[in-house]
Amino acid sequence: MPLVGSREMLYRAMEEGYAVGAFNVSNLDMVRAIIEAAEAERAPVILAAASLQIKYCRLDLLAATCRAAADAAKVPVSLHLDHGPSYEENVACLRAGFTSLMFDGSAKPYEENVRLTRQVVELGHSVGLGVEAELGRVLRAANEPTPADIRGCFTVPEEARAFVEATGADYLAISVGSVHNMVKRSAEIDLPRIAAIRELAKRPLVMHGGSGVPHEVVKQAVANGICKFNVSTELLKQLRAGMEKVFAEMPNELNSRVLMPGPLAMVRETAQEKIRLFGSAGKA
Repeated sequence: MPLVGSREMLYRAMEEGYAVGAFNVSNLDMVRAIIEAAEAERAPVILAAASLQIKYCRLDLLAATCRAAADAAKVPVSLHLDHGPSYEENVACLRAGFTSLMFDGSAKPYEENVRLTRQVVELGHSVGLGVEAELGRVLRAANEPTPADIRGCFTVPEEARAFVEATGADYLAISVGSVHNMVKRSAEIDLPRIAAIRELAKRPLVMHGGSGVPHEVVKQAVANGICKFNVSTELLKQLRAGMEKVFAEMPNELNSRVLMPGPLAMVRETAQEKIRLFGSAGKA
């Protein structure tokens, strides 16, 4: 089926109490693995791409690849701009065929974040697309943030309500303890904060850095209001592990069609596991 928007996906998830997986992709192999996982679980899915992934793959090629894959898919597929850094990049992705936008102004002063987010929301709504915004800041593991650093960037519930009212953002990425690029599932998540934000903001909530959240906490986060989980690092870990294994087993093999099926199967199985944890299996 053609690419669909993510707003309907996420508001249904909020109503029914599950989360949709947003999996970062940057090439055809990853796109296929994620869609195959979603089809196997009969789940809606979001393909996500951030600036560096778009630059690596090239915007027009990535959008065309995802569009063709979605056309052949048996489940709803949305194509989402992850951490859009500017109005201009959102415009470019919209023109290329993305069906879900994001402006990430979390590193900017609050008023500037409001002003720029509102502009992107107006852009998206002018063509019927949902827009994600971010309030609070999700830090990166590479910068070795301390627990105090992480808590200092938490989203404030009362501020979240004012923010969505001022911007019209359709869903909100929040900071509640997860960290980008975590290679271990050790993030300490503030579950009561999620619930408080949900109660005040009344929007589907998004967790970035989903790879670092312990499995037993994922379901609790969903129960408290997370409707979209972003996953990238865990997929890349599995891809690398699979490639190391196959290179060791077939050191003289040169053909990628022989080398890649095993690693991609590991990616697919990981995505299926996440989909089941999020509760979106069978929701397509």
